[in-house]
Amino acid sequence: MLRSALRISALAATLLSAQVIAAPALTPSSATAVTPAPAKKQLAQIAAAFHHARATYDPLLFATANGDSRYNDQLGLTISPARRNAQFALYRKMQKQLAALPRQRMAPNDALTYDLLVYELGSVLKLASFPDHLLPLNHFDHVPGTLANYASGTGSQPLATVKQQRDYISRLNQLPAWIDQAIANMREGVRQGIVQPKPIIEAMLPQFKQLQSKSAEESIYYSPAKNLPVSFSEADRKSLTGAYRAAATKLMPALDRLAVYLEKEYLPAGRTSSGWAALPNGAAWYQAQVDDRTTLSLTPDQIHETGLREVARIQQQWVALGPKLGYDGPAKALPQWVTAQAKFKSFKTEKEVLDAYLAIDAKVKTKLPDMFTLLPKAQIELQLEPELTRATASDHYTPPAADGSHPGVFWAVVNDPKDYSRTGMVTLFLHEGQPGHHLHAALLKELDLPDFRKFNTENPNSAAYTEGWALYSETLGTEMGLYKDPEAYFGHLNAELMRAVRLVVDTGIHAKGWTREQAISYMADALGWSEARAKNQIERYMVWPAQALAYKTGSLKILELRERARKALGDKFSLPKFHAVVIGDGTLPLSILEARVDQWIASAR
Repeated sequence: MLRSALRISALAATLLSAQVIAAPALTPSSATAVTPAPAKKQLAQIAAAFHHARATYDPLLFATANGDSRYNDQLGLTISPARRNAQFALYRKMQKQLAALPRQRMAPNDALTYDLLVYELGSVLKLASFPDHLLPLNHFDHVPGTLANYASGTGSQPLATVKQQRDYISRLNQLPAWIDQAIANMREGVRQGIVQPKPIIEAMLPQFKQLQSKSAEESIYYSPAKNLPVSFSEADRKSLTGAYRAAATKLMPALDRLAVYLEKEYLPAGRTSSGWAALPNGAAWYQAQVDDRTTLSLTPDQIHETGLREVARIQQQWVALGPKLGYDGPAKALPQWVTAQAKFKSFKTEKEVLDAYLAIDAKVKTKLPDMFTLLPKAQIELQLEPELTRATASDHYTPPAADGSHPGVFWAVVNDPKDYSRTGMVTLFLHEGQPGHHLHAALLKELDLPDFRKFNTENPNSAAYTEGWALYSETLGTEMGLYKDPEAYFGHLNAELMRAVRLVVDTGIHAKGWTREQAISYMADALGWSEARAKNQIERYMVWPAQALAYKTGSLKILELRERARKALGDKFSLPKFHAVVIGDGTLPLSILEARVDQWIASAR
């Protein structure tokens, strides 16, 4: 049993027992029900239509990033007010269609699909009144940068075939219209007082200037033409090269317009405040995002206090761990000391960092069969983050394609290998690699599920589950024997501390009036980080409110459910079977996950 993970503070326990968003549980009669054929057909049609709608309106997020390559030729224009209104109108129509179906007569799997459709549609429409389309760009995540990263062919959009190349070119040809709509939206945002903070705009400027070029051939978007596979015919190579040149030529003036607008108009209009509460109706907007990202009925004040208690609890563990690392100073300063020690930074090249992650992966693979009965067939690759986004990116994972055209990828962000610490590598890989994101996301593609469930790992309202599962996966390093090394265990605790700090700073910025500088100072002090590193993270939370809350709330809920099952089942409790329940139905809101675990406990008794 993971004592360090299960010893939670009083306020954390309050978080765990908070009322979750209501989810219908399966009744004994529904467990053996057979869905009427007409209802089953209508449910399948609505489910298919919902995925198609999401993938069409926002194909980068709901298709490509989730491994569905069928929409890779589309860019989507969901930031268009007209398209946005049409999307919401369609979803309201789907809600009415669902309401007419007899859920109480459905078989368990169909009832779960029904519940998830109700949840997903409701989540989107609860946020419909908040104008997120007026903030179409930030330094952390933007469409032009995503397409620039795809130019390498190693990301979520592969470029190994002629069709894949033409799909990418199609997106490039749609990007100028997207850019012009983004500029129009930002102008309207300035008029309404809905703009990014000045530091965020300043961080955006060099990125968009980097995307500019003096000629089509110098454009990053033209670069695939320089690296076409040798297997392509001469006719295809000539045709694709010409198409890339035309697309890059068309893009150049649009990118110039965007860079000029950001520097000359948007930056002067940028706000001096840091949090969402400073925006019109900002407090309600932030609360709506808290509800959506965590699926728990919690206020920002509750989450903030939980974060403070968790920070204190974890820091107390530095007392025993410090001496094992050779440290005899004040316990709270242990992270700062570790950060300053050259002995924990032994890498000289990027390849050495990558090789170290490969060695961790090899160890993890030997442990997985003892903990999981469900393992994906898809493999995971380890790659370095592309240079364009390396300065502002965090380590992350992209799921495999359902068609097998590319594997899952763990992206390591290595800006300077000589300054890369070994201490956090194990826990980071357990989170971003396996059994964290890869085991869940890759397995999801192999389950027999409707598309809207199969391709649902990058959906923001799934973060409490996806990131909660990944953070929970970090705790399994103890049972795998990977934290016997004090360095690795420090890395695990420090990563857990970071998630607790996130509860404090995210709510601090967006609900309690903290400045950007105040949040940076708190994070740097609590984690022993440099100001630059803390700044990178704080500015991420500034543009992506409440997302960082999902990790800790989701992990605590899974740990609570595991302990509930262990106490209820005693000797009958099986960790592999518990894990199969948690990940066996794909991505679930925490309320529905809780109902599934309770069902399993009842049946296992």
